[in-house]
Amino acid sequence: MIATAIDASSLADLATELEAAGLVVSDLADPDRRFFRFEDAAGVVGYGGVEGLGADRLVRSLVVTANRRGQGLGAAMLAAIERAAADDGAASLYMLTTTAEPFFRGRGYETARRDDAPAAIASSAEFRTLCPASATFLCKRIA
Repeated sequence: MIATAIDASSLADLATELEAAGLVVSDLADPDRRFFRFEDAAGVVGYGGVEGLGADRLVRSLVVTANRRGQGLGAAMLAAIERAAADDGAASLYMLTTTAEPFFRGRGYETARRDDAPAAIASSAEFRTLCPASATFLCKRIA
């Protein structure tokens, strides 16, 4: 599988997949986001990325295209995102989810208290307003 960084001009395809999956799209073009398109020989597999620049970052917008789900591709995509974030200086990844807690727990993410969120995470729009307060808050140390 190949991961390609996508720029602002390629966000429309990402937004289409996220909307189909019921995920947030309103802030995709905001600064400090790094998204990837994942492809294999059969075509686009999915998208995902991170938000932030410091040691603490958010996993954002991880989605496998509908016709490729159930093949273990999400785990490979997440591993690639984690490697890219670690290579770029991240030490911990956080995420908010209303639907994929078992998936992330199976990949080493643990429940975190929202009150304990680092400032860089707590100040993000995703944390403050875009994800509901009922979303599960998870964390994983990657470096």
